[in-house]
Amino acid sequence: MDDTDSASTQKPTLYTSPRTDISQNQGKFRIYFNFPGRAVPGHDDHGYGPLSTVVESFMDPGTLIRMHQHRNEEIISWVPEGVMRHEDRQDNTLVTDPDHLMIMGAGSGFWHSEETLADDPPLRMLQIFVRPHSLDLDPEIQHEPIPEPTPNEWRHLFGPEDGDAPFSVRNAVDFYDCWLDEGETVRLPSQSEWDTYLYVFEGAVTTDNETTIGYTESALVTGDGEQRVTATEDAILVAFCIDPDAPITRQGTIGR
Repeated sequence: MDDTDSASTQKPTLYTSPRTDISQNQGKFRIYFNFPGRAVPGHDDHGYGPLSTVVESFMDPGTLIRMHQHRNEEIISWVPEGVMRHEDRQDNTLVTDPDHLMIMGAGSGFWHSEETLADDPPLRMLQIFVRPHSLDLDPEIQHEPIPEPTPNEWRHLFGPEDGDAPFSVRNAVDFYDCWLDEGETVRLPSQSEWDTYLYVFEGAVTTDNETTIGYTESALVTGDGEQRVTATEDAILVAFCIDPDAPITRQGTIGR
C-alpha cells in the first residue's frame, strides 16, 4: 500500500551518488550506467533488489542499433527528449517519445532493434533494467500513450503486475516521474518496508537535511520516514520504490 500521504517523524537514511563514471562511447550512441546498489557502502550487489541498472542513453540522429537479443530482464524505455524507433521479430514497429512508454519483457528471449532517423531530434532517454522474479518468462511488450505530467506532482507509470499503475513489470518495483519547478517541494514516493531510489535527470534539488543532488546524480533512501526534496532550479526527477527483499534473478543480458 502506498503511504506517500502519511505523515512520519522517522528519519530515513540517505546515500548519495555522483554522476556515474561508468560509460561506453560508441560515437553516435553513448551510454552511462547508474548502479543503485553501489550507493550503499559495502553493498555486495551493483543493483538494489530487483532494480538492476538505470542507463542514461544518447543517440544522435541517423543512428541504428541493429537487431539483437535480450533475455531475462524487463527493459523500460522512458523518453523525455527525442524519439526512439523500435522494431522486433514479433512484427512490432513502435515509436517511443515523451508521449509514450515502452516496456519489453525479454523473458526467454526477445530480438529488437533501435533507431533514430536522420531528421529525428537528438535522443536522450533512460533505459531501466529490472530483474524479473523468475527465469524464462514469456516474452512480451507493452507500448501505450501516457498521461500528460502534472507539474510538481509525481506521475506513476509502472509497478508490479498486481498494482494499479498503467504499465507493469514482473517484480516489486514502482516507477514515478516529476517535473518540479524551481522553489517547489515534493515528498518522495515511499512504501512501508520498501526503499526509494531518486535520479535527477535535469536540474538540481536539495533534501530535508540540505543535501544537494544535482544533474544526473542520485540518492538511495532506506528505512521508513518522510523525505522531501526542493528544486533549486527547474528539475526533472525519476523515483523508484523498491522491495529490497523481493525474489530476483541475475541472468539478464545486460541488467544482471
